[in-house]
Amino acid sequence: MAENRSASVFGNPIAKKDQAKARRAKERFVRKFGDDSKRPCHLTAADAPAIHRALGVRLLAPAPQGAGPLDLAADARAQPLPPATPRTDPAAHGAPVVVGTIRMGFGHYRIGMALASAAHAMGYTPYWMDLCGFPDTTCTKIIAHQNDLYSKGSRISQKYAPFNKLVWEPLNSEGFRKLAYNASDQAVSELMCAPFADLPQAAPFVGAHAWCAQAALHAGLSHVVCAIPDNWPMALHLAEGARHTVQTPSAYLGYKMLRGMDPSRALAPMPDGSLFYTGHYVDHELVAHIDDDCTLREERAARRAPVRYLLSVGGAGAQIDLFERIIAHLVPRIEAGEAVLFVNVGDHDRVWRSLVARIPALDAAVVHSGDFEATARFAEGALTASVEGVHAFYDSDIFSAVYSTNLLMRACDLLITKPSELSFYPVPKLMIQRVGGHEAWGAVRAAEVGDGTYEMDDPREICAFIDSVQEDPSIVARMCAHIRAARDAGIYDGAYRAIELAVR
Repeated sequence: MAENRSASVFGNPIAKKDQAKARRAKERFVRKFGDDSKRPCHLTAADAPAIHRALGVRLLAPAPQGAGPLDLAADARAQPLPPATPRTDPAAHGAPVVVGTIRMGFGHYRIGMALASAAHAMGYTPYWMDLCGFPDTTCTKIIAHQNDLYSKGSRISQKYAPFNKLVWEPLNSEGFRKLAYNASDQAVSELMCAPFADLPQAAPFVGAHAWCAQAALHAGLSHVVCAIPDNWPMALHLAEGARHTVQTPSAYLGYKMLRGMDPSRALAPMPDGSLFYTGHYVDHELVAHIDDDCTLREERAARRAPVRYLLSVGGAGAQIDLFERIIAHLVPRIEAGEAVLFVNVGDHDRVWRSLVARIPALDAAVVHSGDFEATARFAEGALTASVEGVHAFYDSDIFSAVYSTNLLMRACDLLITKPSELSFYPVPKLMIQRVGGHEAWGAVRAAEVGDGTYEMDDPREICAFIDSVQEDPSIVARMCAHIRAARDAGIYDGAYRAIELAVR
């Protein structure tokens, strides 16, 4: 950690006052949570809940007190090799790839799962490192504190329009965009090194959040990829020393030029070898079945089968009022046998209880709770079997909660979601109001690719679009055609390419 990554970003000096601010931010966290960055936290590895069977994921967690260091390479060699796929890398031989993520909403987990799925399909053993999973470390305490603040802000922003307009939108679009913000993050992430003690310096590491990539670099890892989630350039997502990946051409140019990150001066661009356009981060299982799933959607549309909607509730549960409007509008269609609704509330069962209290018709819903294998069987059966009514999904396990949306995505006709990480998935999408200004460009990307709508922030417009889908099946069919075209262009291959960069 000899290098001061808060002093400059890609050759662009940080003002002394902002460096001092970064140091003060770090010092505040040291006073609050301590500094264990030089005390090793040894690891143990076990099969990850829910996603191990499909994705081969091993979960890294704190080892029992007194245990020695984990031999990551030996653990990877001991795992059965995954079935060969057209994506299999002959050089993989079960070698480890570590996916770093954090529990902040569902987005970074979902991106992490896409990366793990790609690694598994390429023949590697994916290891899952959630920096929120080490409760006795300074690292986890800092992230949990930050996550609480972010979740609270998300919820308030959806309840109070002035707060959203004057505070939340500017913070998420411009505040996190500033180069000086990266300086503070770099300083604070120096305190997040303890969980990395057992990782070999050359271990391939892909961070689904910049804090993971920053901490890995501070810990001395040399093969680090920072998988940038957003289509809106923000210094928040920079981890100098890593290979940065972006999902879209516009994001590539925006990050290359550090667009808008310090309007007071001309900034030196990101240097060669630090930034790569990869395409969208999507799970192998979804990419491999694009043709099958789109064909089934087209066949349902042709015979005017009930339209299947999937409503995915974000981790902060911030849009409850909008969800109520959408579901209430769909209820008559559902009762008439013209529509089917899947609602995944993740691990937020209070959101479902609130919806049922507001919409009495939901009392008749089939609730799938706490049994991931049963959810997987339902989703698999729904690909070809008829379904009806409302089906709600909840699981207290975070892996099951997040991955259930991936399973249900294949069997739905239209995903209703805010323009976050799900903007980039190969499924027809209705993009509803964003939560934070940085999400806006996700909807722009979906609309331009043609696999989703532009952002709709007025409930009346959303309901009108749903009515149009009910009356005109060609809307979904057209999106399916664009999904196939995007697949042929390699737009959904970003997760594979990010893994390739990590293992070079």
